[in-house]
Amino acid sequence: MREYDYVVVGAGSAGCVLAARLSEDPAVRVAVVESGGRDRRPEIRIPAAFPKLFKTAYDWNFSTAEQHGLGGRELYWPRGHVVGGCSSVNAMMWVRGHRDDYDAWGEAAGDAWSYDGIEPYFRRAERWTGGGEGRSVYGTRGPMVISPPRDPNPTTAAFLDACRHAGMAELAELNVPEPSGFALTPVNQRAGRRWSTADGYLKPAARRRNLDIRTGARVRRLAFEGGRVRGVVTEAGTVLRARREVILSAGAVGSPHLLMLSGIGDPDHLREAGVEVRVASPDVGRHLLDHLSTAVTVRCPLPVTLTGADTLANAARFLLAGRGPLTSNVGEAVAFVRSTPDLAAPDLELIYAPGPFVDHGLTPPAEHGVTIGVILLQPRSEGRISLTGDRVGAAPRIDPGYLTDASDLRRLVAGVRQAEALLADRAFAPYTAGPMAPYPGVVDDEALARAVRESAQTLYHPVGTCRMGTDEGSVTDPRLRVRGVEGLRVVDASVMPGITRGHTQAPTVAIAEKAAELIRQDARA
Repeated sequence: MREYDYVVVGAGSAGCVLAARLSEDPAVRVAVVESGGRDRRPEIRIPAAFPKLFKTAYDWNFSTAEQHGLGGRELYWPRGHVVGGCSSVNAMMWVRGHRDDYDAWGEAAGDAWSYDGIEPYFRRAERWTGGGEGRSVYGTRGPMVISPPRDPNPTTAAFLDACRHAGMAELAELNVPEPSGFALTPVNQRAGRRWSTADGYLKPAARRRNLDIRTGARVRRLAFEGGRVRGVVTEAGTVLRARREVILSAGAVGSPHLLMLSGIGDPDHLREAGVEVRVASPDVGRHLLDHLSTAVTVRCPLPVTLTGADTLANAARFLLAGRGPLTSNVGEAVAFVRSTPDLAAPDLELIYAPGPFVDHGLTPPAEHGVTIGVILLQPRSEGRISLTGDRVGAAPRIDPGYLTDASDLRRLVAGVRQAEALLADRAFAPYTAGPMAPYPGVVDDEALARAVRESAQTLYHPVGTCRMGTDEGSVTDPRLRVRGVEGLRVVDASVMPGITRGHTQAPTVAIAEKAAELIRQDARA
């Protein structure tokens, strides 16, 4: 048995932040418990190599339940299983989202979670290393390094030109409060190499004597004393006691899974799975939201894309100077657009990849091509995480419920039409030469809808399964404390009351920064 003031479960995007911030106080002892291993694999550092981490020991390698809205397919869901979590395996895109997203959080969980309430925590986390407008938009002294793309592909300029020709607004910086238009993607890179939350937060804190980083240790369940959580029990049987709090930062899949295994959840569901009910909280695992993506991929007649970029010459450029195509995060530019002109804010994102990004990049492409990913930013379809057994080794059932709301498919089809128009622009004329499977090319709406159902994939942004709110039905309260039990919080993407119009890395880090402050306030009180 080991005793600490705080035990943080998960050294991912949120857990690294919490471990570092809470251990700044030398009077407290902090443990962070990570099921995966250290982030030592070289591909973690090489931005363009992130697909090589999928379906390895660095990935939970989840699969969804059959998705009836996607032709009965089971979708692959990569999630980081390593120190740094998803920030060690993602595409490094630092995208805050739209003001309206956070103002909706404020309506659900109080004004402190509105855009004006959370914006200072983005700045606290950020260290902008570019120039220009970014100096007024971002923080400049935080742990998370943010930079413009180091060496954009020549075809990325064609995407930006096509957006200009389409009359879209050009954003000097993507992370303004109300982004609507196009820009290069800000990335978590330092000198062309990945910069994860492990790099920014955990490693500088690791030398502290009051911080214990335990890797390769999977938490089996929470340990209770009456109505209070007093620690966690690992698969090896080790008990880590928490004098003050246990904080779950295991992500939108892992955190509800652990709550349910420990008896916090929907009573009927827990009994069906053979778990003793401790706290009735029916919304645990529910309200699962994710960004669904469909790819518009076309052949490129010129050998200028990322296909075949992993040559010895490019590896040398990367290792010696942090330059060249291996610095690409693959999603080099984006455009926020509307599926219909009457919308007050964008509901679609177009992500430009200077390569044929198909099947998560798991299969190296045999030919050159370019991709515009069409992302549904505000899905109306919801899903659920649920148990398949009463042991931690039984993988949870992941049912995102993709396209169960008919409007989601209509909006994706509208986004594909906008992507097709950009690829038909004169700026792309030298770089396009017909469709590349599974994109069928320009077909009628019925055939296109069928192709979307047959090929759409996750963009890796699950949220909402331990949502916070002021209502009694919410899993966590506005201070991220789990309702119905003492000494337990959830701090990760699962607490988001709604999904953001962007990517979930930046808001998850901001949530953790704010949570660290809340935890310190409550300890003083």
